[in-house]
Amino acid sequence: MEQRYRRTSASFGVMNAPPPFLNAIFHQPVRTRLCLLLHRGEPSFTQLKASLSITDGNLDAHLKKLSAVGYLHSRMIVDGRPHTVYCLSESGTEAFREYLDCLEAICAFAMLARDD
Repeated sequence: MEQRYRRTSASFGVMNAPPPFLNAIFHQPVRTRLCLLLHRGEPSFTQLKASLSITDGNLDAHLKKLSAVGYLHSRMIVDGRPHTVYCLSESGTEAFREYLDCLEAICAFAMLARDD
């Protein structure tokens, strides 16, 4: 893990190099938390709403943003009462991993700067 920090933090180069670009789709507090849940499994709308403590309308708006850029898959499950489960699409998973890598690089760079 230490090597990874050095490799990603090296992408900053010198202090005047710009930091990595953070994907605006993920870089919003509710959507960051939402994508963490979607990245770990296939939660239902009800589970997402409860975990995030947000309204139906708010959750729906965030799901639509992810869907609009092709980052979300949903499917209907009929297990007693029908419900929809969600997960990140392949492109959504890849983009979210890149977002997490950028955050990791920023944190590593901040730690390196503090050590100097």
